[in-house]
Amino acid sequence: MPRRRGRPGLVGTMARTAVVAGTASAVVGSSQRRQQAKADAQYQEQAAQQAAFESQAQVAEMQAQLAEMQAQQAQAPAPAAPAPAASGGGDLTAQLQQLADLRAQGLIDDAEFAAAKARLLAG
Repeated sequence: MPRRRGRPGLVGTMARTAVVAGTASAVVGSSQRRQQAKADAQYQEQAAQQAAFESQAQVAEMQAQLAEMQAQQAQAPAPAAPAPAASGGGDLTAQLQQLADLRAQGLIDDAEFAAAKARLLAG
């Protein structure tokens, strides 16, 4: 059978069309996967940056709270050491009650309360 010259036949045209369409589909799919991978990586980076920013904000807030608490504690010891009274059991009871109130309000801690109580009872 002699080979035809000129334009390809119907089967040849269909085969060429299928190859071109398959190649185009593969190229488009590959391109879309690369774009999706880039978008995913960018999203992950933004999420990591947001998490780092929020973490830094939390640390800064905690540091501010700590500084505020330290400032309050620095101011609190002044009223925590009332002078011991020289007379009477009723006065001692009132002073112990004042110490308990200061501790309940959070103006003095347990160690300061114990030290002041010991001074009152020793005096």
